[in-house]
Amino acid sequence: MTEPRDRWAVETPPDPERDGSEPSDWPIPEGSEEPTREVPPPAPPFSWPTSEDEPPKHEFHHPLDRVTGKLPRRLRIAVDWIVTIVGAIAIVLGIKAAVVNPYRIPSSSMEPTLHCARPAAGCETRFSDRVLANRFIYRFTDPDRGDVVVFETPPQAKAKCGAGGTFVKRIIGLPGETVGIRLRRGAAFVYIDGQRLEEPYIEQDRRDIGPEERFRVPLDHYFVMGDNRSQSCDSRVWGFVPEGNLIGKVFMTYWPPNRISFR
Repeated sequence: MTEPRDRWAVETPPDPERDGSEPSDWPIPEGSEEPTREVPPPAPPFSWPTSEDEPPKHEFHHPLDRVTGKLPRRLRIAVDWIVTIVGAIAIVLGIKAAVVNPYRIPSSSMEPTLHCARPAAGCETRFSDRVLANRFIYRFTDPDRGDVVVFETPPQAKAKCGAGGTFVKRIIGLPGETVGIRLRRGAAFVYIDGQRLEEPYIEQDRRDIGPEERFRVPLDHYFVMGDNRSQSCDSRVWGFVPEGNLIGKVFMTYWPPNRISFR
């Protein structure tokens, strides 16, 4: 005879560890439903991208392609190289003409500031200095005293110095000033409007020994001299440099390597 069940007792599912049953075999209480599990859709099969899937490419075309596109490949390459070289040369010449220009120091008139090559008289080194001149600086500022400048010589220079063309000297007198050359203790010194000009770039043994002179610099002209006064044919001999003859200001020595410097 079975014992009466307590009507308030709760029936518990069997323990799977004890009787070996699976959770799916457990009784489901009335009024409840078994939860459903969402199954993700299967992934689409992998496929390599095709040219139709890729974004359109923007190809670069050289302007010459329109002209040389129908030529043989070797000829196109040759034309491309020629145009590149000619373009590079044109750029260099343009910079040389409008921005900077190189110059070589051929004489000892600017020693020891700028060297020339032996065996020329007064030269100190084996190689001449090569300098760069800024050709556009005087479009924005006025030439100043002490500037080392490149200029076209007046006609008198060739007649009195035996040489003309392009010279490199230092600006000493400005427009409207009076430049005086006076002897002191056997050496010539420069005076501007009666005041002695300090010139640390001049070595004592390179000063001239006369004669005493005075020069009145005209407007729009400059009085120039070399740093090697005893061997410089300059404004003391052939006169003043018109402002329009100034080519540019020397701002760098670029050769030889041990002389590289800026001014």
